[in-house]
Amino acid sequence: MRLLRDGPWLDDAAGRLIRPYTVSGGRTRPTTELDLMSLVMATGAASRMYFGPEHSQALGLCQGPMSVAEIAGRLRLPAVVTKILLSDLMDSGAVTVRPPHLFDNPGDCSLLKAVLDGLRRQL
Repeated sequence: MRLLRDGPWLDDAAGRLIRPYTVSGGRTRPTTELDLMSLVMATGAASRMYFGPEHSQALGLCQGPMSVAEIAGRLRLPAVVTKILLSDLMDSGAVTVRPPHLFDNPGDCSLLKAVLDGLRRQL
């Protein structure tokens, strides 16, 4: 058995020793609907609630906008467990979440059309 410095307890044969749903207190649903592509960012506000180490790790990843999917990948937790952690952080005011916008500025459409035209010319 070994302890990773900034990671979960691991057993080389068994894998993660702390099961994912232990992290969420056995909860299986977040309090807020989150899309995997939703962007999460820390507010800088101090939380009035005590959170576990996984909450702190998630908050640390949110210093700049990061998607729910990327946070789940970096935490090595299932997406639903990550959504529960993030909804806890949202409820406490520690993070804000905004839905993904595929086209934040009108120039994006023209760029995609140019890429598509270039790909068609290659075929």
